[in-house]
Amino acid sequence: MSELDKLKYLDASLIYMEKISDFLWKIPKEGPMRVPALVVASDKLLEKMKQDKTLVQIANVTTLPGIQKHAIVMPDGHEGYGFPIGGVAAFDAEEGGVSPGGVGFDINCGVRLLRTNLRYEDLKGKLNNLVEILFKNIPSGLGSKGKVRVTRSQLDEVLEEGVNWALRNGYGWDEDIERIEEYGKYEGADSTKVSDRAKKRGMPQLGSLGSGNHFLEVQKVDKIYDEETAKKFGIEEEGQVTVMIHTGSRGLGHQVCGDYIKIIMEKHKDLIKKLPDPQLVFAPSSSKEFEDYLKAMKASANFAWTNRQMITHWVRESFEKVFNESAESLGLNLVYDVAHNLAKFEEHEINGVNKKLYVHRKGATRAFGPGHKELPKIYQSTGQPVIIPGSMGTASYLLVGSKKAEDLTFGSTAHGAGRVMSRHAALRTYTMQAIEKELSRRGIILKSASRRGAIEEAPGAYKDIDEVARVSHEIGIGRKVARLVPMGVIKG
Repeated sequence: MSELDKLKYLDASLIYMEKISDFLWKIPKEGPMRVPALVVASDKLLEKMKQDKTLVQIANVTTLPGIQKHAIVMPDGHEGYGFPIGGVAAFDAEEGGVSPGGVGFDINCGVRLLRTNLRYEDLKGKLNNLVEILFKNIPSGLGSKGKVRVTRSQLDEVLEEGVNWALRNGYGWDEDIERIEEYGKYEGADSTKVSDRAKKRGMPQLGSLGSGNHFLEVQKVDKIYDEETAKKFGIEEEGQVTVMIHTGSRGLGHQVCGDYIKIIMEKHKDLIKKLPDPQLVFAPSSSKEFEDYLKAMKASANFAWTNRQMITHWVRESFEKVFNESAESLGLNLVYDVAHNLAKFEEHEINGVNKKLYVHRKGATRAFGPGHKELPKIYQSTGQPVIIPGSMGTASYLLVGSKKAEDLTFGSTAHGAGRVMSRHAALRTYTMQAIEKELSRRGIILKSASRRGAIEEAPGAYKDIDEVARVSHEIGIGRKVARLVPMGVIKG
């Protein structure tokens, strides 16, 4: 059996790991591994990772050409397609390439946070109505269609212009754009690299929440850990009302990923034979497929940012209707919008030398520290806002990026709670009645487009978000700023 075959069939329990600290583990380089792998986790979270293929998958990632320094699993890591979800890896711009599985099927699945001037008490007698209006105004669910119908040429503009298109058409405020990663427009996007099938799937879905783990929540600030940073983010006191939007590029991004996996597998059969897992399908940086996929991925990212921007517009309209005040007077300002599933062209220090790399963050959040050149002026002094959404009915976290993250994890941290139970297992374990009863006990209103979808996303199907945030904070790759808890949840 070859070294690659040994790695391919390796069981997680057989992987040797060195404990570096309470929250950092190392899988040493051996056999076909080009670099070591790091796992950021507590003992509790690591045990969950050992129950699926997370550790085997991150070891597999280290065999890819051009990989630099180490591959990393975030605290919420779990098994995915090729790369584990929660996987981060960086590849040399010339010797490496890009892996669609290292970006993920839901390209630029991401989350944005809105703050308000409202307090928890201001929603008394109005929360039910607010949730109903939000549910009515924002399409959600599997196959859900947006309220706006765009033509093919308009969709191409969205794919290439991103949030600029939304603002030009009246969806949002000019100030929103500096509070979005990449300013809401990934330069270099090319709509011609997105297939007709992907466009057909995306056209009716622009401005919709979708299904799965996507949600819209009306939340309140439960606890503030860093008052100075929180105030700079617009979070001023406990009990303050916030809104969180979690969705991505819908069917368009999923189709783009599937299209290019098929194309790259066909064009690079010899390369794939050398990989321990064909799901690691990889386009070398010298190839046409590399250039085409990146342009299509960027276009998908622009779709996702525009999607969240349009939903933000309807959130503001919904609050205006319920409170009979303007969104401006209600203070519905965007805190930040971060992407989870992207490959980014960035500069990082490797062995004392600055190198240009393609950083893959799959189920991971960018977490740059103070002074980073890619951050807007408003967050230069603090570092980047990092938003980690929880599962339905649990807490979410607002964190801030750090220099430690830049040094250790290519400026990355966790992106959420991470599943511990499959959707089928959740359906066998939970009932809608039990979920509604539990949420009601906590004072949380649930509106879901699908009973099945709500059951699949039961809080018990996910890891402990408090533990994920604690590990990020303790190791220093994303410091806790505030804890947010839901009052109203809208699910697809």
